[in-house]
Amino acid sequence: MRPAPGAEPVEAGVSPTVLASAPSTSGGRLLDRRFGRDEIALVRHEVSARLTTSGLGGDRLSGFVLAVNEVVTNVVLHAGGNGRLLLWLADGSAWCSVTDSGPGIPAHYLTPPEVPEAYEVGGRGIWLAHQLCDEVTVATGPIGTTIGLRILLAAPGDTSRQ
Repeated sequence: MRPAPGAEPVEAGVSPTVLASAPSTSGGRLLDRRFGRDEIALVRHEVSARLTTSGLGGDRLSGFVLAVNEVVTNVVLHAGGNGRLLLWLADGSAWCSVTDSGPGIPAHYLTPPEVPEAYEVGGRGIWLAHQLCDEVTVATGPIGTTIGLRILLAAPGDTSRQ
């Protein structure tokens, strides 16, 4: 499901960083599940519940859950309909990786997204993820794609959680 070890991303600057920080044990892991078309809403609710109990809240929680939902929806619509989601905490952040076994993302979609035009149909999922997350990474190739999302548990400048 993940790109083969040592496989190069499709485009320079596309980083599999999120894979390196995934926990190998269940210590910081909040959720590890496969999903399909009929489970998008369930996945969204599970991610929200796990992050709420971890202390993420308000607009940052809502935004991160929306970004996860957009990536999961893209897997269902564009990458074969099934994927795997891994959600964990590490280094003061919530991390989520969503992996599929689709054909990979075409190179022209890998540049940092610009604001979609009002009349465009689709094309907002990855753009939204970039707006709502502190980090977005993409590792893609002919055997699948992994999108990594990260959000700080405390907003920058917020000292209430320290």
